[in-house]
Amino acid sequence: MKAFRLLRWSGSVLSPRTRPCGFHLYYKPSRNLRFLSAATSPLQQAVQYQNQNQESEEDPWASSEGHNVDEPIIPEDMPESLQLEARLRALPSPPISAAKESAKLAALHARLSFTPRLPIETLARCLVDATADPNPDFNNTSLAILGRELYSYYTSESILCRYPRLPTAVVFAAMSAYVGPQTLTQITKEWGVELVAEPGGEVDPGYLQCKREDSMLISRHSPDSDSDPTPAIKNGQPKIVGANRPSADQKGWRRGVNSMTVYDDEFGDPLKSTSSSSRAPKSNKHATTTTTTTVEDACARFVQAVMGAVYLHRGKHAAKMFFKEHILSRHLNVAQMFEFKQPTRDLSKLCAREGFDSPVARILSETGRLTRHPVFVVGVFAGREKLGEGAGASLNEARTRAAVGALKGWYLYSPLDVRVPSDAEGPNAKPWKPVLVDIGEIIV
Repeated sequence: MKAFRLLRWSGSVLSPRTRPCGFHLYYKPSRNLRFLSAATSPLQQAVQYQNQNQESEEDPWASSEGHNVDEPIIPEDMPESLQLEARLRALPSPPISAAKESAKLAALHARLSFTPRLPIETLARCLVDATADPNPDFNNTSLAILGRELYSYYTSESILCRYPRLPTAVVFAAMSAYVGPQTLTQITKEWGVELVAEPGGEVDPGYLQCKREDSMLISRHSPDSDSDPTPAIKNGQPKIVGANRPSADQKGWRRGVNSMTVYDDEFGDPLKSTSSSSRAPKSNKHATTTTTTTVEDACARFVQAVMGAVYLHRGKHAAKMFFKEHILSRHLNVAQMFEFKQPTRDLSKLCAREGFDSPVARILSETGRLTRHPVFVVGVFAGREKLGEGAGASLNEARTRAAVGALKGWYLYSPLDVRVPSDAEGPNAKPWKPVLVDIGEIIV
């Protein structure tokens, strides 16, 4: 069979690829150019324009007096369509005027059931990460900070008011399961938001703009140095990078639950240090940055920024409803988050603290004691009250499961009428009634 030659079709039939362009003659050498498709007609026109004027150009890299080196050098005789293309490529993120022309952004705005009170330009700003555009007037940093605080506040009050006896470690795990980076990344995918390959002014504003890097390749930097990477684990102990934690450089210090509550973030993780290289420049608004981020962090900041935008444009009530629909409506099995090392000892300490009788394990029923697969049912009693029940292939296993069931029954206590402090906000809200405050978990 005779092979077809697709040289003439390559611009419109074959997969998009990067094609040489004459725009690099009008940019700085460090400017990273990105092209959406190989069949873009303005790019072909730019190549022809460059070929026609290549002989007459003296030095395209020479900067004239008073010219801003961060802006592209555009000749006056260049066609207007090419000038617009060059200006768009000079921007680190899409312009504000492009938000109303994006079909993806309009679909996301309608998919989230937003009203016109939340402008589509604000939603476009939520999609611009600080790694793509360091200018705080155009990225989602401020909105993400507000949204993160709101997520932490609403989630913590819901967990603590619903389960007032939960251990602190389980509270941290529940917080991470509700509003952690992995959960917010999954929410971003459910909303249909896609990440851009490389941010720029010519990209559709409906994409999530960020400079991403693989999480396994990101090196952690020490708070005092921006060039020397420090390992996450030193001498078998995790390195604490929280700036607020005293004596963070000491080796072998144990991170207790109380210190995690005071010095660490809402998930119990050490706070990330802020290096000078990741800060936005103050003098130049369009300066490029080499800071990269992971996909999880970029998606988390986007979802947090959306929450902050809803709170600013639509108020507290709409923000609370948005939280209930997208976060609190997810099913979370808190009972599977417990991990007891010695449940029988913990149950004995709990009964002694609460003034109960010492727990006693009793056999309730058994079958097949002399067979290969016996089953024993053991109950744990404090006086005449049965605290828990468990079944197992041996007496020790059944007793351990009974003690675990008793501990879960205590820690998973939930009142019937659960009200959180934010429900008492507003002019027509009912007065606040204090909820149960437990003295804490068992310390052994």
